[in-house]
Order: sequence, then structure tokens, then C-alpha cells
Amino acid sequence: MALDRDGLARVLRAQSGVVTRRQLRELGAAKHDVERLVRRRELVAVGRSVFVDHTGALTWLQRAWAATLAAGPAALCLGSAAPTPDEAGPIHLAIDESRRVAPLPGVRVHRVVALADKVRWTASPPRLRPEHNALELAHRARSEVEVVRVLTDEVNARRTTPERLRQASEARPRLRRRAFIGDVLADLAAGACSVLERGYLERVARPHGLPVADHQVVRRVAGRSEYRDLEHVALGVVIELDGATGHDSWVASGRDADRDLDDLAADRITVRLRWWQVYERPCATAVRLARVLQSRGWQGQASACGPTCDLAADAGAAGVPGAPGTPITPASS
Repeated sequence: MALDRDGLARVLRAQSGVVTRRQLRELGAAKHDVERLVRRRELVAVGRSVFVDHTGALTWLQRAWAATLAAGPAALCLGSAAPTPDEAGPIHLAIDESRRVAPLPGVRVHRVVALADKVRWTASPPRLRPEHNALELAHRARSEVEVVRVLTDEVNARRTTPERLRQASEARPRLRRRAFIGDVLADLAAGACSVLERGYLERVARPHGLPVADHQVVRRVAGRSEYRDLEHVALGVVIELDGATGHDSWVASGRDADRDLDDLAADRITVRLRWWQVYERPCATAVRLARVLQSRGWQGQASACGPTCDLAADAGAAGVPGAPGTPITPASS
């Protein structure tokens, strides 16, 4: 049986110029055919029984193909399965939990339970399905705000849905921050910001002694009802909690801008808080928000939530004691 040259060309096109020894045999190549191709530099060995159709450095995609073929059945995962992978880092590769593979240069292998059902095998190269990969990234995330970014990015890009993510999460025996992830997915499904609102109350307002705001205030504007997430009515301060959900479109941004103008016309100011400010910088956010509220007539004082709180540091700079729980008047900006 002679080597099927046309078939080889098709395989190389489909796999970015990468082919395995097994595929060559299936195309009719005998051992001496492979040796001749290598001798002529038509193929270059780049790993265990894996070849590429050129000399010189491999592209990231060729590295990815070489890894998945050498360890196959295998699939790209984590950052390597992202739409824009980190091409400077290692190739992250998933294999079934029941298997072992020898170390591969520049490749990090991850063993995954029931891999076959979690992979998009028709992708080039094969990769974990978006919902499973997003949950794995969320499981490994260093912070809650990183969890939110991973999940909302996948949903807003329409690579998966909150329901698929929920079903995949229920099938995972181990998942860090399971309850938090469940709440975020519920918000994504409903287009709400309840997790962000709860985070604001528990991380920003209450620990720093900020005044209690009215929730879900309804206003009639131009003949229609509009809702404000939080509002200090007496001070004329509206607090809008802008999660990624429902605030990523051109139309939604325009409506937000309209509402801000309506508030300004009525002598109200709108403060927009996002995940980063609530979950990553709650103390610094409390400092800024306290100043806003005081500029609008709040006579109270914010307090530091601990010795490392930004309010304590801010008070220290102003010559005010900053022990936890000590009332602090933030320094004027």
C-alpha cells in the first residue's frame, strides 16, 4: 500500500501542519516512507511519534496540536482553551483521570474525571467545553471577583449559558466557592445584581459604618417607572451597582447615561459601583463614598473595619486615631 499523499495533505491542513506516526501508517506509510520524509525534511520530529511539516520554530497552534496528539485522547484546557490563549505560557492539557502520560516539554497535564463527556472533540484542536472550562477556571480563581469575571465573560460572549454552567457545576464533586458561584449564576440568569448588592452591604457599608440606604427605590420619569438599586433619598445620592450582567450593551449604557442625567436634573448624584470596587477594594470604596455622602450633608462619621483599613490610613494622615471601630471623619479630598 502506497502513501496517500493527498490524504496526508488533508491531515496536515486540518492539524496546522502536524501529523502523528499512527496517522501516517493509516495513510499507507511504511517505516521507510516515514524515514524518507524525515530525511528530505518534509517532516520534522517534534515529539514522541509527532511530526511537523516544516523546519524552524513552531507556532502556538502547532504546539497545541503536537501536545494533544502526543497525549491523545486529550484536550486543551484552562487558559489554553480560551479564545485568546496565553501563547507565552505552557500548553494546558486535560486527559482522563484514569490515564497517565509521560512528561511533555512545555506542557502541563491535568487529569479530569469523565473527560470524554466534557470535551468538544470536533474543535481544532479538541478542547474542554466552555462551561466545564469556565468552572475549572473559577475553581482555581484567587478571588471572588475573578470568579465573576470568568463566568460573566463566558456568558456575555455567548459561549455558554447560565443554565449549562449550573448543570455542569452540579455534576462536579468538588468546586470551591460553590454557594457563591451558584448565586452568581442565578444573577446571570435573572439579569440581576443581588450578589453585588449583598457584597456592597457586607463589605462596604456595614463594616465602615456608612448610613443605611433605601433599596429598590421606584421613580416615575417621563411616564415610566425606573428602579434605583440603593438611594439615600434625604441626601440626593443614588448608588447603582453595575455588574457585568445587563450592562454590556450599547443600549443599556445609553439608558444608564439617561438616568444619570435625570438624577442630575433633580439635584441627585449617581455613584456607580462595580465588582472591582466592592469585592477587591471595599475599604478604599468606603473612603470615597463617605466623602461623597458628607459632601451632600451626611453628618455622621465612617469607621475603620480593622487596623489595615484604608479609612484607618486616611485618618492617620489627617491626625485622627484609626483603631478598628473608631469613628473617623475622612480627610477632605
